[in-house]
Amino acid sequence: MSLEHSTHRLNWFSRSLALGLAVLVASAGCDTNRRVSKSPDFAEDLVMAGDAAIMRGDREAALRQFALAIEVNPRLTRAHMGMGDLYRLDGDFEKAEKSYNNAASVEPANFDAQYFHGLMLHLLNRFSEAISAYLRALRLRPDNFEANLNLATAYYQLNEPSQALPFAESAVKINPRSGAARLNLGVVYAGLDRHRDAVAEYQQAAELMDLTPQLLLNLADSLGRLQRYEEMRNTLDQLIKSQPSAAAFERQGFALFRLTQYADARAAFEQSLQLDPNYFPALNGLGVSELNTFLWSDRKDNAAKERALAALRRSLAISRNQPRIEELLTRYK
Repeated sequence: MSLEHSTHRLNWFSRSLALGLAVLVASAGCDTNRRVSKSPDFAEDLVMAGDAAIMRGDREAALRQFALAIEVNPRLTRAHMGMGDLYRLDGDFEKAEKSYNNAASVEPANFDAQYFHGLMLHLLNRFSEAISAYLRALRLRPDNFEANLNLATAYYQLNEPSQALPFAESAVKINPRSGAARLNLGVVYAGLDRHRDAVAEYQQAAELMDLTPQLLLNLADSLGRLQRYEEMRNTLDQLIKSQPSAAAFERQGFALFRLTQYADARAAFEQSLQLDPNYFPALNGLGVSELNTFLWSDRKDNAAKERALAALRRSLAISRNQPRIEELLTRYK
């Protein structure tokens, strides 16, 4: 889940659809208005017909067969799961959630039903409900990688890194070669202010996966928290070369400021604002840079002071909840 810083990411784990072959008189052009057999075997046949329709690439026919199977036998888990899978792969997460919920209610001991119900709730940003579903899934399979990984992400997205930690660690233990799991654990460590541990995980993730902007930004942030500003700057230089962004330039400005390279820092903040004029962290950085110029002039460069106050006021207009910026404005106005 950046998680800017959190914003944490969800891994997409596609479930293999169970595909069966069937030759059914009822499978071709089924009339939904006719009376259907109530035989349990007939319901199973309808599910097999739905599976066969999937193999043909006929999604609508498959949905009709699964719906008829549920009409015949509402407690047929395979039919609910089949509908859920189709809706999920189509990106219709609301309908998929209802189908998986039905499957999980009918068969609480079905891991796939519980896990995919949790995944749909997660994708719908219903984090608390997703956590409950993932926990039910993990009671059935405690060592499942995806459930541990996604449960950790959901807890983090609820700003509960301490709750996320054991599951993030379990995901890494289950699959230590997963870059995504290493990144996820690093984010959780950072949320707990364990930045030395976070850097170690980010560095391992960098050896196992592509160097994504999220990974490099998170690594730079934790390096900055450890006052390793040279490494922070080098990491951001690498990111800016491949994928410049307002966030990357703003963090580069912060690193340069800490390295007392004030002119370069101000230039980085200005570059950030060229990419996104409303990126208020860069406005804060620019304001602090101008205040620094004012102070180094023995408080004689009033033009720098006015530029600083203008940048800080604009930042507050964009994001009001910034007590530190309000304090700076009060002190220097």
